[in-house]
Amino acid sequence: MIEQTMKCVEIREPGGPDVLTMTERNVPVAGTGEILVKVASAGVNRPDVIQRKGLYPPPPGASDLLGLEISGEVVALGEGVTNVSIGDTVCALTNGGGYAQYCVVPAEQCLPIPSGLTMEEAAAVPETFFTVWFNLYLQGGLRPGQTLLVQGGSSGIGTTAIQMATALGVTVFTTAGNDAKCQACRDLGASLAINYKDKDFVEVIKEATNGKGVDMILDMVGGDYISRHIKCLAKKGRLINIAYLQGSKAEVNFMSVMMKQLTITGSTLRQQPLAIKKQIAQQLRETVWPLIESGKVKPVLFKSFAMNEAAAAHELMESSQHIGKIVLNVES
Repeated sequence: MIEQTMKCVEIREPGGPDVLTMTERNVPVAGTGEILVKVASAGVNRPDVIQRKGLYPPPPGASDLLGLEISGEVVALGEGVTNVSIGDTVCALTNGGGYAQYCVVPAEQCLPIPSGLTMEEAAAVPETFFTVWFNLYLQGGLRPGQTLLVQGGSSGIGTTAIQMATALGVTVFTTAGNDAKCQACRDLGASLAINYKDKDFVEVIKEATNGKGVDMILDMVGGDYISRHIKCLAKKGRLINIAYLQGSKAEVNFMSVMMKQLTITGSTLRQQPLAIKKQIAQQLRETVWPLIESGKVKPVLFKSFAMNEAAAAHELMESSQHIGKIVLNVES
Protein backbone atom coordinates (compact mmCIF):
# COMPACT_ATOMS: atom_id res chain seq x y z
CA MET A 1 0.00 0.00 0.00
CA ILE A 2 1.27 3.46 -0.93
CA GLU A 3 1.12 6.04 1.86
CA GLN A 4 -0.26 9.51 1.24
CA THR A 5 2.70 11.29 2.83
CA MET A 6 6.41 10.57 2.98
CA LYS A 7 9.49 11.64 4.87
CA CYS A 8 12.08 13.54 2.86
CA VAL A 9 15.05 15.90 3.17
CA GLU A 10 14.50 19.52 2.17
CA ILE A 11 16.92 22.39 1.64
CA ARG A 12 15.72 25.00 4.15
CA GLU A 13 17.73 27.70 2.38
CA PRO A 14 20.97 27.73 0.37
CA GLY A 15 23.94 27.10 2.62
CA GLY A 16 26.03 24.53 4.45
CA PRO A 17 25.10 20.96 5.35
CA ASP A 18 23.06 22.17 8.34
CA VAL A 19 20.35 23.54 6.01
CA LEU A 20 19.25 19.97 5.20
CA THR A 21 16.06 19.35 7.14
CA MET A 22 13.80 16.32 7.58
CA THR A 23 10.18 17.04 6.74
CA GLU A 24 7.05 15.46 5.27
CA ARG A 25 5.44 15.93 1.87
CA ASN A 26 2.73 14.29 -0.16
CA VAL A 27 3.84 11.24 -2.10
CA PRO A 28 4.37 12.25 -5.75
CA VAL A 29 2.27 10.74 -8.52
CA ALA A 30 3.78 9.05 -11.57
CA GLY A 31 2.90 10.82 -14.80
CA THR A 32 2.97 9.54 -18.36
CA GLY A 33 6.10 7.49 -18.94
CA GLU A 34 7.06 7.59 -15.28
CA ILE A 35 7.16 5.15 -12.39
CA LEU A 36 6.86 5.60 -8.64
CA VAL A 37 9.64 3.91 -6.67
CA LYS A 38 9.61 3.17 -2.94
CA VAL A 39 13.17 4.18 -2.22
CA ALA A 40 15.51 1.86 -0.35
CA SER A 41 18.73 3.86 -0.74
CA ALA A 42 19.83 7.06 -2.46
CA GLY A 43 23.28 8.04 -3.66
CA VAL A 44 24.95 11.24 -2.46
CA ASN A 45 26.84 13.10 -5.18
CA ARG A 46 28.82 16.28 -5.67
CA PRO A 47 25.97 17.92 -7.67
CA ASP A 48 23.78 17.53 -4.56
CA VAL A 49 26.28 19.65 -2.63
CA ILE A 50 26.32 22.29 -5.36
CA GLN A 51 22.50 22.37 -5.47
CA ARG A 52 22.34 22.66 -1.68
CA LYS A 53 24.50 25.79 -1.96
CA GLY A 54 22.03 27.28 -4.46
CA LEU A 55 24.39 27.00 -7.42
CA TYR A 56 22.83 24.13 -9.40
CA PRO A 57 19.06 24.57 -9.76
CA PRO A 58 17.00 21.57 -10.89
CA PRO A 59 15.73 21.62 -14.48
CA PRO A 60 12.16 22.80 -15.13
CA GLY A 61 9.60 20.29 -13.91
CA ALA A 62 12.04 18.33 -11.75
CA SER A 63 11.69 17.88 -8.00
CA ASP A 64 13.45 20.47 -5.85
CA LEU A 65 14.55 17.67 -3.50
CA LEU A 66 18.12 16.40 -3.74
CA GLY A 67 19.00 12.92 -4.92
CA LEU A 68 20.02 11.96 -8.47
CA GLU A 69 20.13 8.17 -8.05
CA ILE A 70 18.13 5.60 -6.12
CA SER A 71 17.43 1.93 -5.65
CA GLY A 72 14.09 0.52 -4.60
CA GLU A 73 10.86 -1.21 -5.56
CA VAL A 74 8.45 -0.11 -8.28
CA VAL A 75 5.05 0.52 -6.64
CA ALA A 76 3.10 2.38 -9.35
CA LEU A 77 3.21 2.88 -13.11
CA GLY A 78 2.29 5.94 -15.10
CA GLU A 79 0.44 5.76 -18.38
CA GLY A 80 2.37 4.15 -21.23
CA VAL A 81 5.01 2.38 -19.14
CA THR A 82 5.79 -1.08 -20.50
CA ASN A 83 9.46 -1.75 -19.68
CA VAL A 84 9.00 -2.33 -15.92
CA SER A 85 6.33 -3.88 -13.71
CA ILE A 86 5.02 -3.24 -10.22
CA GLY A 87 7.15 -5.18 -7.77
CA ASP A 88 10.37 -4.93 -9.81
CA THR A 89 13.48 -3.87 -7.94
CA VAL A 90 15.39 -1.25 -9.86
CA CYS A 91 18.14 1.32 -9.69
CA ALA A 92 17.44 4.57 -11.45
CA LEU A 93 18.90 7.86 -12.54
CA THR A 94 16.47 10.47 -11.28
CA ASN A 95 15.91 14.07 -12.28
CA GLY A 96 15.83 14.90 -8.55
CA GLY A 97 13.87 13.77 -5.52
CA GLY A 98 15.92 10.80 -4.32
CA TYR A 99 16.27 11.94 -0.71
CA ALA A 100 12.74 10.74 0.05
CA GLN A 101 10.76 7.59 0.81
CA TYR A 102 9.14 7.74 -2.63
CA CYS A 103 10.49 9.12 -5.89
CA VAL A 104 9.02 9.55 -9.37
CA VAL A 105 11.42 8.59 -12.16
CA PRO A 106 11.16 8.37 -15.97
CA ALA A 107 10.79 4.66 -16.68
CA GLU A 108 13.48 4.77 -19.38
CA GLN A 109 16.04 5.86 -16.78
CA CYS A 110 15.54 2.69 -14.73
CA LEU A 111 17.61 -0.46 -14.90
CA PRO A 112 17.28 -3.83 -13.16
CA ILE A 113 19.57 -4.20 -10.17
CA PRO A 114 22.60 -6.24 -11.29
CA SER A 115 22.68 -9.64 -9.65
CA GLY A 116 24.99 -9.74 -6.65
CA LEU A 117 24.50 -6.12 -5.61
CA THR A 118 22.78 -5.00 -2.41
CA MET A 119 20.26 -2.16 -2.45
CA GLU A 120 22.94 0.13 -0.99
CA GLU A 121 25.40 -0.78 -3.71
CA ALA A 122 22.77 -0.45 -6.43
CA ALA A 123 21.97 3.10 -5.32
CA ALA A 124 25.63 3.96 -5.86
CA VAL A 125 25.55 2.98 -9.54
CA PRO A 126 23.34 5.17 -11.78
CA GLU A 127 24.72 8.71 -11.50
CA THR A 128 28.39 7.77 -11.87
CA PHE A 129 27.91 4.97 -14.38
CA PHE A 130 25.62 7.07 -16.61
CA THR A 131 28.07 9.99 -16.38
CA VAL A 132 31.17 7.94 -17.15
CA TRP A 133 29.59 6.03 -20.03
CA PHE A 134 28.12 9.17 -21.60
CA ASN A 135 31.37 11.12 -21.48
CA LEU A 136 33.98 8.47 -22.20
CA TYR A 137 32.12 6.33 -24.69
CA LEU A 138 29.00 7.96 -26.10
CA GLN A 139 30.63 11.38 -26.51
CA GLY A 140 34.33 10.63 -26.30
CA GLY A 141 34.54 7.47 -28.39
CA LEU A 142 37.06 5.80 -26.09
CA ARG A 143 38.33 2.53 -27.59
CA PRO A 144 40.26 -0.52 -26.39
CA GLY A 145 43.99 -0.01 -26.57
CA GLN A 146 43.80 3.72 -25.86
CA THR A 147 45.06 5.58 -22.78
CA LEU A 148 42.95 7.55 -20.30
CA LEU A 149 43.88 9.95 -17.50
CA VAL A 150 41.23 10.22 -14.78
CA GLN A 151 41.58 13.16 -12.42
CA GLY A 152 40.30 12.44 -8.91
CA GLY A 153 40.53 8.68 -9.18
CA SER A 154 39.28 8.02 -5.64
CA SER A 155 35.96 9.83 -6.17
CA GLY A 156 32.75 8.08 -7.13
CA ILE A 157 33.26 9.08 -10.75
CA GLY A 158 36.93 8.15 -10.58
CA THR A 159 36.48 4.68 -9.11
CA THR A 160 33.81 3.98 -11.73
CA ALA A 161 35.87 5.27 -14.66
CA ILE A 162 38.98 3.32 -13.63
CA GLN A 163 37.12 0.03 -13.40
CA MET A 164 34.94 0.47 -16.47
CA ALA A 165 37.70 1.61 -18.79
CA THR A 166 40.16 -1.03 -17.54
CA ALA A 167 37.59 -3.80 -18.00
CA LEU A 168 37.00 -2.60 -21.56
CA GLY A 169 40.66 -2.71 -22.56
CA VAL A 170 41.88 0.82 -21.84
CA THR A 171 45.11 1.68 -20.00
CA VAL A 172 44.15 4.01 -17.15
CA PHE A 173 46.32 6.57 -15.37
CA THR A 174 44.89 8.57 -12.47
CA THR A 175 45.64 11.11 -9.76
CA ALA A 176 44.69 11.20 -6.08
CA GLY A 177 45.56 13.25 -3.03
CA ASN A 178 47.40 10.77 -0.83
CA ASP A 179 49.20 7.44 -1.01
CA ALA A 180 46.28 5.44 0.42
CA LYS A 181 43.96 6.78 -2.27
CA CYS A 182 46.58 6.07 -4.93
CA GLN A 183 46.83 2.47 -3.75
CA ALA A 184 43.04 2.14 -3.84
CA CYS A 185 43.09 3.32 -7.46
CA ARG A 186 45.76 0.78 -8.36
CA ASP A 187 43.73 -1.93 -6.65
CA LEU A 188 40.80 -1.01 -8.93
CA GLY A 189 42.93 -1.43 -12.05
CA ALA A 190 44.77 1.83 -12.65
CA SER A 191 48.15 1.18 -14.27
CA LEU A 192 49.59 4.29 -12.66
CA ALA A 193 48.29 6.40 -9.75
CA ILE A 194 49.98 9.76 -9.15
CA ASN A 195 49.91 11.59 -5.81
CA TYR A 196 49.39 15.07 -7.21
CA LYS A 197 50.60 16.65 -3.96
CA ASP A 198 54.02 15.07 -4.38
CA LYS A 199 54.56 14.90 -8.14
CA ASP A 200 53.79 16.89 -11.27
CA PHE A 201 51.33 14.69 -13.12
CA VAL A 202 52.26 16.34 -16.44
CA GLU A 203 55.84 15.15 -16.17
CA VAL A 204 54.84 11.70 -14.89
CA ILE A 205 52.39 11.19 -17.77
CA LYS A 206 54.98 12.29 -20.34
CA GLU A 207 57.47 9.80 -18.94
CA ALA A 208 54.90 6.97 -18.69
CA THR A 209 53.85 7.45 -22.34
CA ASN A 210 57.35 8.04 -23.74
CA GLY A 211 56.43 11.62 -24.52
CA LYS A 212 53.31 10.75 -26.53
CA GLY A 213 50.69 11.75 -24.00
CA VAL A 214 47.28 10.21 -23.34
CA ASP A 215 44.36 9.81 -25.72
CA MET A 216 41.72 11.13 -23.33
CA ILE A 217 41.42 13.00 -20.02
CA LEU A 218 38.36 12.98 -17.79
CA ASP A 219 38.58 16.12 -15.67
CA MET A 220 36.60 17.33 -12.67
CA VAL A 221 39.12 19.96 -11.53
CA GLY A 222 39.27 22.70 -14.14
CA GLY A 223 41.15 25.90 -13.36
CA ASP A 224 44.85 25.76 -14.21
CA TYR A 225 44.56 22.01 -14.80
CA ILE A 226 43.04 22.78 -18.20
CA SER A 227 46.28 24.21 -19.63
CA ARG A 228 48.26 21.39 -18.00
CA HIS A 229 45.96 18.84 -19.59
CA ILE A 230 46.65 20.22 -23.03
CA LYS A 231 50.32 19.40 -22.40
CA CYS A 232 49.35 15.85 -21.37
CA LEU A 233 47.26 15.00 -24.41
CA ALA A 234 48.49 13.05 -27.40
CA LYS A 235 47.84 14.17 -30.95
CA LYS A 236 44.07 14.14 -31.61
CA GLY A 237 43.47 13.69 -27.90
CA ARG A 238 40.22 14.62 -26.16
CA LEU A 239 39.80 16.65 -22.97
CA ILE A 240 36.41 16.05 -21.37
CA ASN A 241 35.33 18.35 -18.55
CA ILE A 242 32.50 17.36 -16.23
CA ALA A 243 33.11 19.67 -13.23
CA TYR A 244 35.24 22.61 -12.15
CA LEU A 245 36.31 22.23 -8.53
CA GLN A 246 39.03 24.85 -9.10
CA GLY A 247 36.90 27.11 -11.27
CA SER A 248 35.75 27.20 -14.89
CA LYS A 249 38.10 29.96 -16.09
CA ALA A 250 41.54 29.23 -17.48
CA GLU A 251 44.26 30.80 -19.61
CA VAL A 252 44.90 28.50 -22.55
CA ASN A 253 47.42 28.58 -25.40
CA PHE A 254 45.22 27.45 -28.27
CA MET A 255 48.19 27.12 -30.58
CA SER A 256 48.86 23.76 -28.90
CA VAL A 257 45.21 22.81 -29.32
CA MET A 258 45.43 23.55 -33.02
CA MET A 259 48.79 21.92 -33.66
CA LYS A 260 47.85 18.73 -31.80
CA GLN A 261 44.32 18.69 -33.28
CA LEU A 262 42.77 18.38 -29.84
CA THR A 263 39.11 18.23 -28.91
CA ILE A 264 37.93 20.02 -25.76
CA THR A 265 34.40 19.35 -24.64
CA GLY A 266 32.19 19.15 -21.58
CA SER A 267 28.73 18.20 -20.43
CA THR A 268 26.26 17.97 -17.58
CA LEU A 269 24.24 14.78 -17.41
CA ARG A 270 21.19 16.28 -15.73
CA GLN A 271 20.42 18.56 -18.69
CA GLN A 272 20.48 15.77 -21.27
CA PRO A 273 17.15 14.90 -22.93
CA LEU A 274 15.33 11.69 -22.09
CA ALA A 275 16.30 10.16 -25.45
CA ILE A 276 20.00 10.41 -24.56
CA LYS A 277 19.49 9.00 -21.06
CA LYS A 278 17.49 6.13 -22.57
CA GLN A 279 20.36 5.43 -24.98
CA ILE A 280 22.88 5.45 -22.12
CA ALA A 281 20.71 3.06 -20.09
CA GLN A 282 20.41 0.63 -23.00
CA GLN A 283 24.16 0.65 -23.66
CA LEU A 284 25.00 0.21 -19.99
CA ARG A 285 22.69 -2.79 -19.76
CA GLU A 286 24.24 -4.37 -22.84
CA THR A 287 27.91 -3.65 -22.14
CA VAL A 288 28.50 -2.81 -18.47
CA TRP A 289 25.84 -4.79 -16.58
CA PRO A 290 27.53 -8.09 -17.53
CA LEU A 291 30.79 -6.70 -16.16
CA ILE A 292 29.10 -5.88 -12.85
CA GLU A 293 27.40 -9.27 -12.65
CA SER A 294 30.70 -11.04 -13.33
CA GLY A 295 32.44 -9.06 -10.60
CA LYS A 296 34.84 -7.27 -12.95
CA VAL A 297 33.28 -3.90 -12.10
CA LYS A 298 31.59 -2.93 -8.84
CA PRO A 299 30.50 0.29 -7.14
CA VAL A 300 32.90 1.23 -4.37
CA LEU A 301 30.74 2.00 -1.33
CA PHE A 302 32.63 4.02 1.29
CA LYS A 303 29.95 4.76 3.88
CA SER A 304 26.19 4.79 4.30
CA PHE A 305 24.07 7.06 6.49
CA ALA A 306 20.44 7.11 7.62
CA MET A 307 18.31 9.64 5.73
CA ASN A 308 18.12 11.89 8.81
CA GLU A 309 21.93 12.04 8.73
CA ALA A 310 22.04 13.70 5.30
CA ALA A 311 23.97 16.66 6.72
CA ALA A 312 26.73 14.35 7.96
CA ALA A 313 26.84 12.66 4.54
CA HIS A 314 27.33 16.06 2.89
CA GLU A 315 30.05 16.98 5.38
CA LEU A 316 31.90 13.80 4.42
CA MET A 317 31.44 14.52 0.72
CA GLU A 318 32.89 18.01 1.11
CA SER A 319 35.82 16.76 3.18
CA SER A 320 37.00 14.61 0.25
CA GLN A 321 38.18 11.98 2.75
CA HIS A 322 36.10 9.25 1.14
CA ILE A 323 37.12 6.71 -1.47
CA GLY A 324 34.18 5.86 -3.70
CA LYS A 325 30.53 6.47 -2.98
CA ILE A 326 28.36 7.76 -0.13
CA VAL A 327 24.79 6.50 0.27
CA LEU A 328 21.69 7.37 2.30
CA ASN A 329 19.58 4.48 3.53
CA VAL A 330 16.01 5.67 3.19
CA GLU A 331 14.13 2.47 4.01
CA SER A 332 13.87 2.02 7.78
